[in-house]
Amino acid sequence: MAYTVFLDRDGVINVDSPDYIKSESEFHFITQSPEAIACLTKAGCDVFVITNQSAIARKLTTGKELNNIFSKMKAGIIDVGGKIKDVFYCPHMPDAGCDCRKPKPGLIFQAQKKYNLDLQQSCMVGDSAKDIEGAKNAGCGLSVLVKTGNGEKSTIALQEKGINPDFLAENLFEAAQWIISKITPDDTK
Repeated sequence: MAYTVFLDRDGVINVDSPDYIKSESEFHFITQSPEAIACLTKAGCDVFVITNQSAIARKLTTGKELNNIFSKMKAGIIDVGGKIKDVFYCPHMPDAGCDCRKPKPGLIFQAQKKYNLDLQQSCMVGDSAKDIEGAKNAGCGLSVLVKTGNGEKSTIALQEKGINPDFLAENLFEAAQWIISKITPDDTK
């Protein structure tokens, strides 16, 4: 069974915006994020996107436009040899009480059920406290906080809650290298 990597989207894969990413033209990769996903893919990982997208409930974008954004993201990743196996997103408002909005584990559980995943053999990479809390709530084996996006301020929020990611990375590329080092047998011993 392949190792599973869950990625948040905004602030991890692409540049985030306080005004939300509402169209393809607003989607811009963070430097080296497609290459990071390609490295994970080449290392045998199954990569999934797990993302809160309340812009739909806020009527700032549509499900169709969101799928166009995901298509652009996937195409850019394929271009460098990577692959996103699937995307799971929560379209609800933060106060909707759903079980799919991170930090609740619903999206990760949806992926687990659909693909029969072993969550102990998985890592969640995110830029927010919600991502790391979601990983812990789902029982993911590892979690990585990246400093891109909201990562810097999320470090403080997590410390206040007594929650620590397993690794703090500058960006997704560094996170990918760390994950690969954790799952690749060390032949030098």
